[in-house]
Amino acid sequence: MMEALLFVVIMNYIATLAKCSVGVNWGTMATHQLPAQNVVNMLKDNGFEKVKLFEADDSILQALSGTDIQVMLAIPNYMLEDMSLDSGAAAAWVEANLTAYAYPGGVDIRYVAVGNEPFLKSYNGTYLQHTLPALKNVQEAINNVGLGSQIKATVPLNADIYNSPDSNPVPSAGDFRPEIRDLTVQIVQYLYSNDAPFVVNIYPFLSLYGNIYFPLDFAFFDGGSKNKPIKDGDYVYTNVFDANYDTLVWSLTKAGYPDMKIIVGEVGWPTDGDKNANIENAKRFNQGLIKHVLGEQGTPARKGKIEVYLFSLIDEDAKSIEPGSFERHWGLFDFDGKSKYELDLLGMEENKGLVSVQGVRYMLRKWCVLNPRVKDLDQELARNVDYACSLSDCTALGYGSSCNGLSVEGNASYAFNMYYQFKNQNEWDCDFSGLAVVTDEDPSDDKCRFPVMIAYGNSVLLLHRNLVNILLAVLEGCIVILLLVS
Repeated sequence: MMEALLFVVIMNYIATLAKCSVGVNWGTMATHQLPAQNVVNMLKDNGFEKVKLFEADDSILQALSGTDIQVMLAIPNYMLEDMSLDSGAAAAWVEANLTAYAYPGGVDIRYVAVGNEPFLKSYNGTYLQHTLPALKNVQEAINNVGLGSQIKATVPLNADIYNSPDSNPVPSAGDFRPEIRDLTVQIVQYLYSNDAPFVVNIYPFLSLYGNIYFPLDFAFFDGGSKNKPIKDGDYVYTNVFDANYDTLVWSLTKAGYPDMKIIVGEVGWPTDGDKNANIENAKRFNQGLIKHVLGEQGTPARKGKIEVYLFSLIDEDAKSIEPGSFERHWGLFDFDGKSKYELDLLGMEENKGLVSVQGVRYMLRKWCVLNPRVKDLDQELARNVDYACSLSDCTALGYGSSCNGLSVEGNASYAFNMYYQFKNQNEWDCDFSGLAVVTDEDPSDDKCRFPVMIAYGNSVLLLHRNLVNILLAVLEGCIVILLLVS
């Protein structure tokens, strides 16, 4: 009897921990996407209970229907102007994407993210005047269909909307940027009146990436003893995440909202595309983050639980690399749904591996590489490599990246193969003026992986079409032979 009672207590404790799992961002800017149902199954296998989507994708929402996974569903920035000027546009979006899915037993949508980082400095004010009106119109549309008590509209903003002055770089000196302060406070007021959270994206990796003098260990959660801590009155900071988070806390406090609910909409670490973007650092950061937020100690200025959404779920090879080559490598999982490293989502310090996506189908085990007979590595080769990379993803070849150590020949083979895979292994896409050949020998090594693309959607159709063309050619040949014989 005692053993049975102990078992129940332990299981309840484990279930309680499981409910504290962090959320994750699921982006879809990839040339070859995994089936949504397979990915949702993986989310459930790993215990993810919250997911943030960057747009309303019917196949994903259908796959999430009937699950217990809570959803934050986003409206892309390009739609903000229409929704700010026309409440009917907001109502139409809500009808198509909320009422169509957010019914009992459907998709558990909790938040609508109106835009994504619309106040980012690099947008040069493009969305400033449209964000708040769009936010209001979307929430009114949600209220009008009777979902206002369960679904809240919010605006994910980048951490560059607030800062501390260079003369006093401590969190308590922080405030919203002067040029957007009034507008930001108006958004805060509206969110607070609607019991909606303030969503912010925090990236310690970018602090390191943007400043060569930034102390490496201060970007992580286990580097306190290696750094000189930042002292802010009675508060002591040993990592940049807490300092950044509390700069927002102080900014909200100065705006008159010290108890405003905060959600960290994006936080994570990339695994490739920069000298500091690697699997070791990503695991170190994400595991430290999970342990930190699940410990429910909070930050020096805001005690208690911190709600976060890891960025991101799966690598996206079609993202813009203007901010940096690392942009395509934030995933906990590779493009094919394979986990990159062990990660304990419950923060129990166990070497627990993530469950990969199951039932993945790949294209044929073929690679496009530099023809070994080519001896003259002249400008023609460089031109073809540049062309291949411009239409595929060669970010792994960059300085400090996983394939940076390849030879000139290796670089060419990598570029040719990426183009060949992106083009669904069409034979005519492995030529490059006679410089390339198809091989069935994997050119990968222990550091640099030459991928074979997954076979879904258009790639499957093209693969089947290629096979059909081959069969037709064979049949035509047979007919010609028969005619000659007769």
